[in-house]
Amino acid sequence: MITIKAPAKINLFLDILGKRQDGYHNIKSILLPISLFDTIRIEHRPGKISAAVSPVCRFKGIPWGFSMGNKEDNLIIRAANFLKTYTACRKGAAIFLTKRIPIGAGLGGGSSDAAAVLIGLNRLWKTGLSLEQLMEIGPRIGCDVPALVHGGAVRMEGRGEIIAPINDLVKSHFWTLLVYPGLAISTRDIYQRYDQRSKKSRPRGPADSKFRLVMAGLKRGSTHLAGKGLFNALQETVFCKYPLLEIIKNSLEKSGAKHVQLTGSGSTVFVLLKERDEGEKLAKLIRKQIGSPLWTQVVQTIGKRGSEITI
Repeated sequence: MITIKAPAKINLFLDILGKRQDGYHNIKSILLPISLFDTIRIEHRPGKISAAVSPVCRFKGIPWGFSMGNKEDNLIIRAANFLKTYTACRKGAAIFLTKRIPIGAGLGGGSSDAAAVLIGLNRLWKTGLSLEQLMEIGPRIGCDVPALVHGGAVRMEGRGEIIAPINDLVKSHFWTLLVYPGLAISTRDIYQRYDQRSKKSRPRGPADSKFRLVMAGLKRGSTHLAGKGLFNALQETVFCKYPLLEIIKNSLEKSGAKHVQLTGSGSTVFVLLKERDEGEKLAKLIRKQIGSPLWTQVVQTIGKRGSEITI
């Protein structure tokens, strides 16, 4: 038996560089894991792959459920079956998932679960693949999977398959307040809407300068610098469809938050902070101001590779 902690992630920077011929998009992103984890337990079984999830959970008044869904769509099952086929392994496994990362939240929970399954089964089955080989498998399952297989703070390019570690740049952990309103957002839908809104090319300059600010902030351990560089090319598109998220962002800023951004394709809005207490105070304020159920969590970013997946 093997137990793995699979971390959520935030994107401090996410730019879309254009649509590819294969239908995906070239991106440029800075991804950091955070101290919010799903837990996966894997046990030996003969032959087949099975998966089960913990019952419906409740996030401070927000009910949400998770179904394993179709085998073709579920990233955990896809990862296990792909590794089994790729390595010609005849062994099986029973996978038990405890969900703590909200669904459809832009926090990479499904991708992180898939990454953890690849790492865990590779060890449990003794298939002998290197980390680099597991990362090469990753894009066939999900665009964030290679980064989360690698672990730690990374720079992502291409459709997510080009990974450059930036662990050595990260001089300190940042505190982060996560605000999730219970909306599960389809990444595919947001990218399609982004394409419709972005028929004209835009200058690269502003985004490139923000990228440099984030990198400088990580290098110096400066929340101020990293916060000034926060950028998400999808944010405006997401806010157009889900105005509540823009209301949350604006309310956080009116409450004193200086560095607020949507992560991924949403629906989680995060605040980059110097101290944990700042996040706790903002969480109480935003729940009062919005007047509807919100899940909030104060976490830390994880910069170092290997510290977020334990076996």
